[in-house]
Amino acid sequence: MNESCILAIDQGTTSSRAVVFDARANIICAAQQEFPQIFPKNGWVEHDPEAIWSSVLEVSQQAFKEAEGLGYGIAAIGVTNQRETTLIWDRDTGKPVYNAIVWQDRRTADLCGRLRNEGLEETIQKHTGLLLDPYFSAGKIAWILDHTDTQDKAVTGKLAFGTVDSFVIWRLTCGATHATDVTNASRTSLFNIHELAWDPELLRIFDIPKEVLPDVLPCDGDFGVTDAGIFGKSIPVFGVAGDQQAATIGQCCFSEGDIKSTFGTGCFVMLNTGSSAVASKNRLLTTIAYQFDNETRYALEGSIFAAGSAVQWLRDELQIIDNASDTEKIAASLDDNAGVYLVPAFTGMGAPYWDPDARAALIGITRATGRAELVRATLEAVVYQTYDLLQAMENDGVMPAALRIDGGMVTNNWFVGFLADILQLSVDRPKIAETTVLGAAYLAGQKIGVYGNPLEFSGVWQRDARFEPSLDSETRERWLAGWRSAVRRVLSAHD
Repeated sequence: MNESCILAIDQGTTSSRAVVFDARANIICAAQQEFPQIFPKNGWVEHDPEAIWSSVLEVSQQAFKEAEGLGYGIAAIGVTNQRETTLIWDRDTGKPVYNAIVWQDRRTADLCGRLRNEGLEETIQKHTGLLLDPYFSAGKIAWILDHTDTQDKAVTGKLAFGTVDSFVIWRLTCGATHATDVTNASRTSLFNIHELAWDPELLRIFDIPKEVLPDVLPCDGDFGVTDAGIFGKSIPVFGVAGDQQAATIGQCCFSEGDIKSTFGTGCFVMLNTGSSAVASKNRLLTTIAYQFDNETRYALEGSIFAAGSAVQWLRDELQIIDNASDTEKIAASLDDNAGVYLVPAFTGMGAPYWDPDARAALIGITRATGRAELVRATLEAVVYQTYDLLQAMENDGVMPAALRIDGGMVTNNWFVGFLADILQLSVDRPKIAETTVLGAAYLAGQKIGVYGNPLEFSGVWQRDARFEPSLDSETRERWLAGWRSAVRRVLSAHD
């Protein structure tokens, strides 16, 4: 049996996946399972922690068994995950004290506003590279402790906090490991990205006891071994990174200036800034890109909350499409957007606006507006938001020559072509589309010698297609002006 394969687990916002890669980064087999989204109130988003774990367990066991049936053995496990989503559980029982509060959740907007009014955003940004926003984990931790009356248990060390990676690793190791990696830690608003440690001042600001925190390891750290009962044998967990950092690795963005954009539930543009933690002047985030082989690399990041989730809204709530793939043909059927714009601020707006109170709006509809216009407006909105992020990066002094893309939306050729047109950039789609799980696999695989150094691994990356801009500048500027007007109306609606 070939014992050099890697099982990579990708615990995402709407589904969990497990993919087995061989030593040449070819996919041997994969399994995926969706799980329910919970919306208790306007702007609130939760997940059932047990649904997260059961989906991870089932897809991991399924992929493991299929790989073994094909004659492939698993040498190590890598984990990547939806970032910022927050869980707290009892250390003795392993049971969560509340549902997972998802990264999209806006319930801590008042807390963030109060801290901002107290003049604390500058301190938080200086230490963490992050802005004060409900997006990040610290406010979610404080909310759970306050609303479950568990602060006393937290102080005495009876509770454990974790982002999803930490929770999954706890379950995989049956409680033997309570740890996270630097990339996930860097998204909590509690981690000093310069000193690479939990920050006592930030813990005081958010009133969070240090006793709940996990150990922080490099992305290629030793996260323990799985309980033998899960796969029939113990397997080391050697690679962990938040999903956007994992995609950055999977896209082989190892050099300063390399940039990728992932179009999943949300959209996340990440620019490698090398060993320098560059502070944005245009409300982008400074974050840790990765840490392995004893080297830490930083990134500028722009975060959009609604990308694939907006397409999911068309499918599940409006029920005007059967499958996400339907959108390509529908959008291509129109020559113009007919002045219709969707601003998909379902749970507020992310970078560069950072407005948690903004809500979605459909602007420019007429009696002639129909299904096709709404579908096209949804796809266009994701592109326009990406344009806003790259404009912020350009204002920070960086403008890439090409953009590497990944995520479920990039199989849509119309969408990618429109992206190239609006960005006025060459857009490269890789042959290996599973870049997030590939990044997690690389972290685990290079740790045990299955994969080589970053330069060698970069040889794995191959371009599937390059999309070049072809839209005339007059039309482009007219459409962008319409988008800017729509955003202004949304942002001013609650002033």
